[in-house]
Amino acid sequence: QVQLVESGGGLVQAGDSLRLSCVASGRAFSTYTVGWFRQAQGKEHEFVAAIGWSGNITNYEDSVKGRFTISRDNARNTVLLQMSHLKPDDTAVYYCAALFTPFSDAVVPTQNYAYRYWGQGTQVTVSS
Repeated sequence: QVQLVESGGGLVQAGDSLRLSCVASGRAFSTYTVGWFRQAQGKEHEFVAAIGWSGNITNYEDSVKGRFTISRDNARNTVLLQMSHLKPDDTAVYYCAALFTPFSDAVVPTQNYAYRYWGQGTQVTVSS
C-alpha cells in the first residue's frame, strides 16, 4: 500500500511553468507505476502522463506532449511533473495515482480505473 501527497500547484499566467511533486510513503515505491491525471471543473478525470517504475518508460496525453515532462526519483519516493508553456486549458485539479506493477516497468496505462492509489490533488490555475 502507498499513500500519495501532491504539492506545487498554484496560480500562474499563460506561458509560465510549474513543477508538481508527488511524494509517496509506504513500501516498495519503486515497484509502482505513477500517473498524473487532472480534473477541470465540470469535467471527468483526464490522463496527463505516466511513468513506469524504472523511469525509462513514459506516456503522455497528446495535448501536453512537448510541454510537460514526468520524471521520478525512487530514492526520494518522488514523481515530478514539470509543466511548461501553460495554457488556460491546463487549469484543473491535478492528481497523482499509483499502480503496483512489480513485473514490468512498461505498464503505463491511461485509464484512471487502472490506478488503485490516489492523492488528494493540487489546484493549478492558469490565467490568460
